[in-house]
Amino acid sequence: MAMKDALLPEFDHEMAVTRKVLSRVPDDRLGWKPHPKSMTFGRLATHVAEIPGWVKETLTSDGIDMGADYQPTVLASRAELLAKFEKMVAVARSVIESTPDAQYFTPWTLKAGGHEVFTMPKAAVYRSFVLSHLVHHRAQLSVYLRLNDIPVPSIYGPSADEPS
Repeated sequence: MAMKDALLPEFDHEMAVTRKVLSRVPDDRLGWKPHPKSMTFGRLATHVAEIPGWVKETLTSDGIDMGADYQPTVLASRAELLAKFEKMVAVARSVIESTPDAQYFTPWTLKAGGHEVFTMPKAAVYRSFVLSHLVHHRAQLSVYLRLNDIPVPSIYGPSADEPS
């Protein structure tokens, strides 16, 4: 079995669930945050919308250096979030489909200001740094929904708002 055949069903499922969560982000609460140390609703949702784009960077390069000049983006509406997300998903899916199996086992390095944070095979980076990272922040986003009395969609099973 090719790597893409193993990865794409999970990718498609996670993107469908993420789409449901992002579709509930309220335009009028993008500046809200549950704690002074937390990201705003808009920043967190933007981060979630952007993460699928990391698939391309992971599978087509040898690594990245997240230097001090990084400036996070904050999109201005749910429509912008969903448009960005759909663009990132399309690119990511295309890259997964076209990546040769051997490439998943080549090393990828994350650096911060020139200092190595980690080096792992691209398959491990895809699963942990990309997909698990997305799931983690999507879960945070679902808590933001709950705290704002916005119905939480079913994710891996029923939610209190979508019991069936």
